[in-house]
Amino acid sequence: MFMPKEILYEENITNYKLGQELLEKYKDVPKMIIENHNNIPEMRCRGNCDFTDMKKDLIIGIRKTHKFVPNHKTSDFLVPYTSSGCTAMCMYCYLVCNYNKCSYLRLFVNREEMLNKIIKTSNQSEKELTFEIGSNSDLILENTITNNLEWTIPNFANNNRGYLTFPTKFDMVDSILNLDHKGRVIVRMSLNPENIIRRVEFGTSNLENRVKAINKLQEAGYKVGILIAPIIFVDNWKEEYENLLIFLKENLSTAVKKSAFFELIFMTYSYVHKMINKEAFPNAINLFDETKMTGRGKGKYMYKPQIREKGTKFFIEKMKQYFPNNEIKYIV
Repeated sequence: MFMPKEILYEENITNYKLGQELLEKYKDVPKMIIENHNNIPEMRCRGNCDFTDMKKDLIIGIRKTHKFVPNHKTSDFLVPYTSSGCTAMCMYCYLVCNYNKCSYLRLFVNREEMLNKIIKTSNQSEKELTFEIGSNSDLILENTITNNLEWTIPNFANNNRGYLTFPTKFDMVDSILNLDHKGRVIVRMSLNPENIIRRVEFGTSNLENRVKAINKLQEAGYKVGILIAPIIFVDNWKEEYENLLIFLKENLSTAVKKSAFFELIFMTYSYVHKMINKEAFPNAINLFDETKMTGRGKGKYMYKPQIREKGTKFFIEKMKQYFPNNEIKYIV
């Protein structure tokens, strides 16, 4: 259970029920009032070496931006929802690229406004839409603090139109198993070989527990997907990822193996990651391999085309071998 070292909050959160509940829940935690969750001078002035310590703080505010971004992978829209950032410290996280060292967990208490816009948009569409509500955070982790999924899922499902989807790297799913989701929620479990999880995805659930969680979710009637992401070309990557597929074939339930779709995503990286990881995790693996990566503008890196082609060919072959009947939504 996450226990923040300090809470920094916008004063107006007390106008919302969830804001009142969070302040009461953490009444014994030191607090500081801030003007804007997007601009906290006391946090921005801290060094990269403080990155892990900053992840221990909790920011609570009101989300002002509700812009839906069109998406054509596993949803129709990427939707800003009840949190941004995370307490985990995955060394490649794209939120670090977006928010720099300020990728700490921010909670937004105006959930009614956000869900009402999703439902309104869903009802106005001629077709049933899917809304990605977890692209900026991990909602399973957040739910252990706010119970937001326990509020969101039945309230959305009762409208009987559209779908919600979100990915997770956590296994704390028991509290949502008995919710009346009406088959309108798609949970995608993000997986990597255990050796990579331990070395790169600090503060997340281990592989075995993630797989147990996705089995539980499918048994509870949720639609489920598997994200192999990000694929990292470590020296023995072929062995690591084939062993992962073998592990999944042996440990995913029969029902998951029949119904789950897959998404495969190659790692991207950035100059910001390099600088923060160098100072915050001086003894960790160096994810930037100049022999395999190339620039893609604005201080960002991706694997070279020939590396990606080799990876794509490998995964297509191995998926046919181990999961021949499962859909691969995309490989990017």
